Amino acid sequence: MHRARERRPRSAGQAGCAEQRPAIGCRHPAFLLFVPDFVVHRSLPGLCPEAGLKKLFPACSSSARLLSSDKNKTIEVREPMSLFESDKSAERLPVSLITGFLGSGKTTLLNRLLRHDAMRDSAVVINEYGEVSLDHLLVERVDGEVAVLASGCICCTIRSDLEETLRTLLVRRDRGEVPPFRRILVETTGLADPAPIVQLLLNNPLVSHFLRLDTVVTTVDAANAVHQLDHQYEAVKQVALADRLLITKRDLVSNIAALESRLRRLNPGARIESVMHGEIDPAGLFGAGLVDPEKKAIDVGRWLNEQAFAGSCEPAHEHHDHANHGHHARHSHDTSITSFVLAFDEPLDWMAVSHWLAYLRSMRGEDLLRVKGILNLRGEQTPIVIHGVHHVFHPPVALPEWPDADRRSRIVFITRGIAREEVLALWQAGRAAA
Repeated sequence: MHRARERRPRSAGQAGCAEQRPAIGCRHPAFLLFVPDFVVHRSLPGLCPEAGLKKLFPACSSSARLLSSDKNKTIEVREPMSLFESDKSAERLPVSLITGFLGSGKTTLLNRLLRHDAMRDSAVVINEYGEVSLDHLLVERVDGEVAVLASGCICCTIRSDLEETLRTLLVRRDRGEVPPFRRILVETTGLADPAPIVQLLLNNPLVSHFLRLDTVVTTVDAANAVHQLDHQYEAVKQVALADRLLITKRDLVSNIAALESRLRRLNPGARIESVMHGEIDPAGLFGAGLVDPEKKAIDVGRWLNEQAFAGSCEPAHEHHDHANHGHHARHSHDTSITSFVLAFDEPLDWMAVSHWLAYLRSMRGEDLLRVKGILNLRGEQTPIVIHGVHHVFHPPVALPEWPDADRRSRIVFITRGIAREEVLALWQAGRAAA
């Protein structure tokens, strides 16, 4: 087991919770790149018009109508143009996050998982508060200045410590200083808000260039979950952000139907399973990201899982009844959590979409728990994927092709205190003002 590195003392300016190194796009409201339709009138010095275009917009293929220095001559470039980078998540190492409230069995789950042959080539990052030690070859600890705030979030000092740990792991692997690994598992503290770690993986260029978010797994204690969900918002948020929900200590409770129903209301898109003593097949636990780990291909249907939101994904331009999610007054924390899908039949304008989402992030970022979507944009030949948590979004990427004949834009929202009608009204107001 590799021990923690010696920590350098932080300066007074680093002690607070303000992010010292903001991730790209996490502060400015105009987080999404927009480049209007254009004609290049002059090339860059020493470059032909085509080269000038590629120099200015390296993410774009040459598909504009260009004017050469000869006013009577035009250069037609036939390749389709895209404003977006191609998705490269299949080339990046998967990172799965294991979270859950205090005593819900996270470390027991990890120990069981690592006994499977398919999981032996895993690196594990844990915190120093682990109650049970891990008997695994490669374990790193994140043990800087741990600070859990009243809001339940991990202080940004922990996020920067995790960033350093992940980058160091990759460097040591490449140097042959640690055993090779094909995935990383991160276990949080029981009181942690998983959102900052998800944000780190979505939009920190020093990390997200090499790693990708695979799955958020939340363990739920069958014996104590009802009380925790009633009184601890941290427990509610851990459920709301999950891709997989594992009900642990099932042997202590005779009937978990009510708990399962409550979990589905909080997070319709997450798959729920019961586990005994942490025993579960990892093949069915991980692989919730865009990339299908078996086929090494993009699987939008599994990732978006819009069927789980049946009844809330009608075309957004029509009138609909209120969504049925989040109206359970007897659960004080549950009442504010809402899940819904907005679907658009016609291709969308990218500027309108980027301004709409930027406004939502700037005004209600803390209440955007998770946003996932596939967009059909005017001028784009293939779908564009967006994914964000709170005010931090992954840079939008282009998929190689549409997964099926469905060309609708669909965006899944999991929010706190933001109704479907409010999000839709902002979209319609923006379109009317355009």
